[in-house]
Amino acid sequence: MRRRRSRSTWGLWIWVSDLLVREGFYSNRTDFIRTAIRNQLATHAEAVRQTVAQQTLVLGVQHFSRRDLEAVRDAGERLRIEVLGLASIADDVSPELALETIESVVVLGAFRASPAVKRALADCIG
Repeated sequence: MRRRRSRSTWGLWIWVSDLLVREGFYSNRTDFIRTAIRNQLATHAEAVRQTVAQQTLVLGVQHFSRRDLEAVRDAGERLRIEVLGLASIADDVSPELALETIESVVVLGAFRASPAVKRALADCIG
């Protein structure tokens, strides 16, 4: 039964797309599908941009200053630090600020931070 409903729902969508093509809203089904995909990507563009920005793997050296982390905090965001190389956090960053702004730390290489910050982030370091 469930499979039958799926097919009929799919058939309905094909019928609707054909109707819209016949009425001149789209030139063909492919145009309809491309437009639908573009609209969905545009709707979720900000979420995608944020996810990509948060999950970018840095190759080389990545340094986080107190000012960087304060900006992250002020924006209401949290970082997922992923570095292949060296990741460092400035000595003037408090453990509290680090905990507020850093969700996780994955470093294939070296991770430099004050002992207090390393202790505060112990559960976040993977």
